[in-house]
Amino acid sequence: MLSHLTAAAVLGIVEWDGRDPEVTVAGTATRLHSGIRVHRTAVLEQADLAWHGRLPITSPARTLVDLAGGLEYRLLRRAVRQALARGLVDLPTLMETLRRLGPRRGVRKLRKILATGPAPTRSVLEDVVLDLILDGGLERPDVNAPMVLEGRRVLPDFRWPRQRLVVEADSRAWHDDKVSREDDAERQALLEAHGERVLRVTWAQAIGQPAQTLARIRAAGAPAAPEC
Repeated sequence: MLSHLTAAAVLGIVEWDGRDPEVTVAGTATRLHSGIRVHRTAVLEQADLAWHGRLPITSPARTLVDLAGGLEYRLLRRAVRQALARGLVDLPTLMETLRRLGPRRGVRKLRKILATGPAPTRSVLEDVVLDLILDGGLERPDVNAPMVLEGRRVLPDFRWPRQRLVVEADSRAWHDDKVSREDDAERQALLEAHGERVLRVTWAQAIGQPAQTLARIRAAGAPAAPEC
């Protein structure tokens, strides 16, 4: 079945980098196939199998465990967040898959990601802003937690409910068309009409001016992380 980065790209949780397709088969015998990278495994159960159309593919949980063996930490964390945000996997299933597959390369890295609470962000900019908030010593906000205002379901990117403070990751890659910009403005007006303060953070601000951006968020009332 398709596996590793190939499966992750098909699932939409990583970017395809043009490498040879990867497949996993049960067994230990080694056989080379031109243009295909073959992984052998002694553990390949029904729970590890999924389908993409008519293509057999490793399940999202198995795919993440396999990715952990070769993917850099931040990219793996991004893949986990994407899988959670898309509803492809949940934490209990992922933890059960880790337990069932046992010790293997990259598991410690994946367990560290799960232990820190991998919030289901929806874009790379949301990842960057969340990391800025957490690394800056601020309390973990609610991430993409739904609110219903005047009958409309609203998903603030980051929100501290007690402070009624919202931070929106304002990415041109996601909000550059007229309809999306108008929708963002309408959503912000709705939040502000219900007593929320809304800060927008662009890619340039988060990447180019992280200290200044963090200071803005603090000044708006974002709480400090509780001391251990």
